[in-house]
Amino acid sequence: MHVFKSTVLAVAAAAGLMLAATAPARADYVQPHITHPAFGRVRVVVPVSSADPGVWAFKLKNLLNSEKTIKHWHGTLQAHVVLYGGGVKMLLDPVSDDVKAAVDALRADGVHFDICNNTLKGMNLDWHQLYGVKESDIVPAGFLQVGWLANHGWAVEAMN
Repeated sequence: MHVFKSTVLAVAAAAGLMLAATAPARADYVQPHITHPAFGRVRVVVPVSSADPGVWAFKLKNLLNSEKTIKHWHGTLQAHVVLYGGGVKMLLDPVSDDVKAAVDALRADGVHFDICNNTLKGMNLDWHQLYGVKESDIVPAGFLQVGWLANHGWAVEAMN
């Protein structure tokens, strides 16, 4: 009887684990909080050197979420998206509707998109081929722009 009872308990526990593993994740179980002073002004540089649209989507979504979240927590976000290398292709026409919508929303919130002139020259691209780019968005070198901003107190988002 003891063996049967142990087996039943083990099967029940395994079934419970399987149900827990297949249950949809819920994020409403926790109230987010911060343990430091309010966010205030956050300055971040988001370098994009990848030609992978999945990377672009991830970075743009992070920025959109951050803009929404920081407003909720009574702060401000200042951001520069620095496009160089393959990252310049993010804005090369034709641009997907999702990328256009995200870029437009971020620009409306004051996010700057800095375009590397070295990349434009190296890829033989005219900046007019890039979605929504103005001449004032062109920087001499994207890599150096990231470094300069980092040297002047801007945090650099490292994932690429």
